[in-house]
Amino acid sequence: MKELSIVIAVHNEEQNIKPLTKNIEQALSGVLTYEIIFVDDGSTDSTASRVKELANRNVVLIELKRNVGQSGALQAGIDYAKGKYIATMDGDLQNDAEDLPKMLDVLKKNDCDFVIGIRAQRSDKFFSRKIPSYIANYIVRKVTHTNIKDNGCGIKIFKSEVLKEIYLYGEKHRFMASFLAMEGATYKQVVVKHHPRVHGKSKYGLNRTLKVVADLVLINFSRKFGQKPMYLFGTTGLLTLLAGFAILIILLVQKVFGENIWGRPLLILGVLFVFVGFQTISTGLVLDLLTRNIYERTRPYKIKKITRAAE
Repeated sequence: MKELSIVIAVHNEEQNIKPLTKNIEQALSGVLTYEIIFVDDGSTDSTASRVKELANRNVVLIELKRNVGQSGALQAGIDYAKGKYIATMDGDLQNDAEDLPKMLDVLKKNDCDFVIGIRAQRSDKFFSRKIPSYIANYIVRKVTHTNIKDNGCGIKIFKSEVLKEIYLYGEKHRFMASFLAMEGATYKQVVVKHHPRVHGKSKYGLNRTLKVVADLVLINFSRKFGQKPMYLFGTTGLLTLLAGFAILIILLVQKVFGENIWGRPLLILGVLFVFVGFQTISTGLVLDLLTRNIYERTRPYKIKKITRAAE
């Protein structure tokens, strides 16, 4: 068994493959046993070919049939990883593999579940990268009630059994550290290097912040009501239904005493509450039945081919 599996999701990063591999080799060769798992997320350039050209038996290439996003690509690499510890890195050369031995040492000494980097000196554009990152990190901290300072830092190291427990989709890779911490995992944060992007084009921007917010809402819902959606929909529907009935009873009493209730906004509101209440309860029942019939989750990726670079 390798001591460390390094999972790197890449999409159109052909110019970064060789220098990134060299950076990892220089940092880890002779220090520990490792494997580098490149997951080609449906690249349209020569990314996969560049990986195959590497004469290094420590390198594994997983080619996906189509582009599924960084979360799905990382999930494929994590599922395949065989190391005692699993590290993630970005494929744009902005992370530095020299930080990995230090982070692994911190993880072992503190016997924690994972170590995440903090980009104290970020080499990114202020408005298009830094501002969205600050906003996203603030939102994640507030929603998850954790203190992860830099969820967007791509370089992290986990105990294998801890990382393999979670399921990545959407933009969840951006805050998987906070999600694990929210579930009780222990962690340490370490200041790491951050280099400017030299080759390729950034895939991040302001639109990613909105996606992070949407995924946070979904994850928060899943965590609280994923196994029992009826608790949310049933309670909400019942309260709405009771409110509607209360309004209609009040109006009925007024009608009995001779008041004209036709055309009053309150009557429309009461009928609407009753209708919405029934609909919400019905939705909860359907979701509850669907949840009970889901026995296993479908992975968000389909593997085209797995090869070792030296083959």
